[in-house]
Formats: sequence, structure tokens, C-alpha cells
Amino acid sequence: MHSSTKKWLFTKISSLILLPLMVWFIINFVSIYDENYSEVVLFFTQQSSKVIFSIFVIFAFFFSSLTISEIFEDYIQDEKIKNVANKLLNLFAIIIPLLTIIGIFNLTI
Repeated sequence: MHSSTKKWLFTKISSLILLPLMVWFIINFVSIYDENYSEVVLFFTQQSSKVIFSIFVIFAFFFSSLTISEIFEDYIQDEKIKNVANKLLNLFAIIIPLLTIIGIFNLTI
């Protein structure tokens, strides 16, 4: 299978997985939007919220890094710059979700 076909397939699969996660996130975000800090922390200290939000963050960053790398492929002509941009993108797509998940799992009331 060609690498661009794999990227296309991963993009489509991750977007399908993101759909129900986005619905879950929007519904819960609306419900905690006007709450005070302790209610928001209480929401994120529930185990189910931690797990679902973590999965949401992982797939959201995976999807965004795939789509942004396609933009790099289309619009950056210099191979060195393209490779550096893709490597930095992948690095940030790992570090930011990881730090977010660590922060969520370390929340206490």
C-alpha cells in the first residue's frame, strides 16, 4: 500500500472515530461551561471522563497532524524544510497530548 493511501485511510478512519468523541465533548462542554472551577475539576476527575477525553485528545492531534502534514506536502517545495516541519509537527503531536493527559490524570479535587 502506498504511503499516501495509508495517510488518506488513516485520516478517514480517525475522522470517523472523532465524530462521536466530538459530540460527547460538545455536550459535556456545554454542561460544564458555566460551572465553577471545582465542578469542572470534578468532571475531569471522573475516570470515564478522563479516559474518553484522553482518547479524544489523542485522535484530535493525530488527525490534525495528518492533515497539516498533507498541507506541508502540497505547499512546501524544499525537502529539507518539509522534513523538519513534519518532524516538528509529529513531535508536538506527541508532546502536547501527552502533557494534557498527564495533567488530566493528575487532577485532584
